[in-house]
Amino acid sequence: MQTTVKQVHRKELFGHPVGLYILFFTEMWERFSYYGMRAILVLYLITETTDRNPGLGWTNMEALALYGWYTMLVYVASIPGGIIADRMLGQKKAVIVGAVLLVIGHSILAIEEMWAFYTGLGFIIAGVGMLKPNISTMVGGLYPKGDIRRDKGFTIFYIGINIGAFLSSLIVGYVGEVYGWHYGFGLAGICMLLGLLQFVLGQKYLVGVGDFLGKSTNVEDQEALKRPLNKMEKDRVIVLILSFLMVIVFFGAFEQAGGLMNIYASEKTNRMLMGWEVPASWFQSLNAFFIIVLGAAVANFWANRKLKGKEASSLFKMIVGLIIMGTGFLFMTAATAQFESSGSSAMYWLVLAYMFHTVGELSLSPVSLSFVTKLAPAKYASLMMGLYFATTGLGNKLAGLLGESASHLGEYTVFTGIAIFCILFGLLIRLFLQKLKALTHGAEDNEKRIAQ
Repeated sequence: MQTTVKQVHRKELFGHPVGLYILFFTEMWERFSYYGMRAILVLYLITETTDRNPGLGWTNMEALALYGWYTMLVYVASIPGGIIADRMLGQKKAVIVGAVLLVIGHSILAIEEMWAFYTGLGFIIAGVGMLKPNISTMVGGLYPKGDIRRDKGFTIFYIGINIGAFLSSLIVGYVGEVYGWHYGFGLAGICMLLGLLQFVLGQKYLVGVGDFLGKSTNVEDQEALKRPLNKMEKDRVIVLILSFLMVIVFFGAFEQAGGLMNIYASEKTNRMLMGWEVPASWFQSLNAFFIIVLGAAVANFWANRKLKGKEASSLFKMIVGLIIMGTGFLFMTAATAQFESSGSSAMYWLVLAYMFHTVGELSLSPVSLSFVTKLAPAKYASLMMGLYFATTGLGNKLAGLLGESASHLGEYTVFTGIAIFCILFGLLIRLFLQKLKALTHGAEDNEKRIAQ
């Protein structure tokens, strides 16, 4: 359930509230800063201190361990971020606080000192924790209950995320690798400042969305805050938590992109293209590129399937997404087999893997965001979104552990094991689909376009 149910008229653009595009661009710049830093973090850690562009000289295992902890904490911080929004600030103010913390964090990382490195990471963790769950909850708040546009709205929002990720991998990655890691970190901070300014200037399109319910004069809002959860709401919370298991598995595999697959691209992939070596960090942009190109097509596929009366529930989409993403790792299995036989691995294996990962992500990630806003009780809306992002954080930590295991198991075993587990786990959840759907109490039934 969205946190705000006021039926106010909202100016629309391309069939969606204008406020969606304000959130779109805010999140785009936030993701530009985050993914830009992520694209060069592991590479900075493993680059030798004596290199032309010196790094910290850590081992691959040490770098992946920190990467796992950092990416986990970034998203686990969404739990306190959600609680603070629900109980004290509301989503709108929490987003502003988070953006300010992120500007500070990325700016501190531009300083070439170890204290600045760890301090900057700390600010970024706190900033993402405040911003990430609350801006996503605000997207749901733009649409009234039962509006079929909600899933498409989240897909549009998700495309904004990945425009930022695509551009950052190319721009921040290039600046970091060519001109200096800390210049890359600083550039990420400048772009986060743009996101903050854009959000503040667009407030007139977000009236009634993301406000603190504790100060609402709406009787329905006050009643929702005071009464205990009923049986239907408890069942919906249960199915949300169960769906989060798929999220953990998905991101445990998917987040190999910034860790093990990033190192694989750097160390074992032939990156020569017409006499020029493609920067390893640029492969991070493939996922975002495919989301921008394929996002609308995947959303329309599921919308048309629903209109034809075929199975197209959020849970089913998430299951299919997990299986498709797992299948993508079979291309990494082929890549490692090629490397072991010839001493070189072609770039097209990475391209194919990222393409499958993207189709899987489009079927799971924006859909699961929308699913949370449909099922979460109003007084716990940001907390449940925070729990969702916390599970992605646990998935990130799992990704780090899996990446570390490659040092003694080998990439072939890790990539193949991930593929098999994801496919089998998705098929297992499929067996319980109808029972899980029953716990939603028809939250997705009779969806239609509702004029605001």
